Amino acid sequence: MNDATAFLSLPTPALADALGAAQVMDFRIRPLWPGGPRVAGPAFTVRCPRGDNLMLHAAIHRAEPGSVIVVESGDLDHALAGGNVCAVAQRRGVVAFVADGVIRDLAEVREMGFPVYARGVIPIPGDKKAVAPLGGEVRCGGVVVAAGDIVVADEEGVVAVPAARREKALTAARAKQEKEAAQSLDAWEEAHRARIDGLLAAGGYEG
Repeated sequence: MNDATAFLSLPTPALADALGAAQVMDFRIRPLWPGGPRVAGPAFTVRCPRGDNLMLHAAIHRAEPGSVIVVESGDLDHALAGGNVCAVAQRRGVVAFVADGVIRDLAEVREMGFPVYARGVIPIPGDKKAVAPLGGEVRCGGVVVAAGDIVVADEEGVVAVPAARREKALTAARAKQEKEAAQSLDAWEEAHRARIDGLLAAGGYEG
């Protein structure tokens, strides 16, 4: 399994700057309870057709500890998982769900402290009929995610780091974070105003 712990110190805005908008999931995929930790881990990918959650339920028994289970669904009318599914996933070492869909039993999930990033909550369960392969390429929140890509999620959003760009993204995000940490607010303000005033002048603004 890829070691994703290095990404835990990097906020998603730094990674978004390093990778570009194409790797940032739709803003509607949000943490379903407040105050959770930043999570990072290799993607274990799942595709669930509309109204069916069988393969996510299968995935919790197959994902390696440290994984982030990433689900392509796009179904907002049926829950992909509930409290027991999240509890078993947590017990087996899965660090989070990132789902392009909805779940249920939010109070239970919040109480156990299991991070879920999804589009919302609904009490209606899905069926368990559709068998499909696990570990294939999926689209979640508009981002293509392959198994083993590093997924980082926090209160700002969710970023998928392609495995082939892992080291470059890590280096670039760290460099940006270190540069910002070393710069005082006064220095930032001076540089920012000069840049903005230059852009305004170039655009013909007078004022």
